[in-house]
Amino acid sequence: MIKRTLCFTNPAYLSLRDGQMVVRLPEVERSDMPDMLKKEAVRTIPVEDIGVVVLDNRQITITHGLLEALLENNCSVITCDSRGMPVGLMLPLCGNTVQSERFRCQLDASVPLKKQLWQQTVKAKIANQAAVLAACAKAETGCMRRWEADVRSGDPDNLEGRAAAYYWKSLFAGVPKLQQFTRDRQGLPPNNLLNYGYAILRAVIARSLVSSGLLPTLGIHHHNRYNAYCLADDIMEPYRPYVDSLVYGITEERGGDVPADITKELKTLLLGIPVADVRIGGRRSPLMVAATQTTASLHKCFTGEARRIAYPEM
Repeated sequence: MIKRTLCFTNPAYLSLRDGQMVVRLPEVERSDMPDMLKKEAVRTIPVEDIGVVVLDNRQITITHGLLEALLENNCSVITCDSRGMPVGLMLPLCGNTVQSERFRCQLDASVPLKKQLWQQTVKAKIANQAAVLAACAKAETGCMRRWEADVRSGDPDNLEGRAAAYYWKSLFAGVPKLQQFTRDRQGLPPNNLLNYGYAILRAVIARSLVSSGLLPTLGIHHHNRYNAYCLADDIMEPYRPYVDSLVYGITEERGGDVPADITKELKTLLLGIPVADVRIGGRRSPLMVAATQTTASLHKCFTGEARRIAYPEM
């Protein structure tokens, strides 16, 4: 079953009752509205149906009981800063019944194995980037295909970086006002849309890693000592082009006019990433389901049951 993604951008009281998230609105609670109408304004959502919760307002109150229930059901909880950008991520400590055993397999993975897994990851990322360039920007992708084919174990030639430079130079080249676009986390729009989309994607991948009994912190390539989600950042790489494609569509439709502050309308579009249609293993499925298949296959690579990570193909 596809889990729901919920985003709260207005003040709200969030609590737990009988396995349900209860949503109450302060303005309704404080109004002179009849009690019967106040009760009708209360919404309930089964906790087991929720996959991601985004808290995007400083006047949201959430009870510890609800947080506990969300985490027990392997839900990712994202908090946002004053600009509405994701700034924090909460995940369950235990998401699999044989977690300790799976941790050991991950910790014991050899350097050659991790280099091979990174090679697969980079190849899949470049292939999906090439597909986005061809479909969206109608750009030449012959060089991308060559770089994909030439990636070696561990990517010592940094073909990922070479492909990224060409990719970002070409992706928005045909969109008015964005011909000089530069990918930079702190850069001008649509960098803000990309940042928001990647944050949602990262939460989905981290959630899937935890459900597969893996440590999101211990990466196969990323190893920043200050990064708590190195493995999530590794595994999300081939999924990033799905966010890029969505952002391209948004910018093209608006002729390159992207606001510095992301509107509710734009957030609604970006929050559709977990249910984006992807093809994995020859079948189509929502991105959140595909992410679970990817992380499950990664665990099998660590145990020796499989040799390849199941990544999506665009």
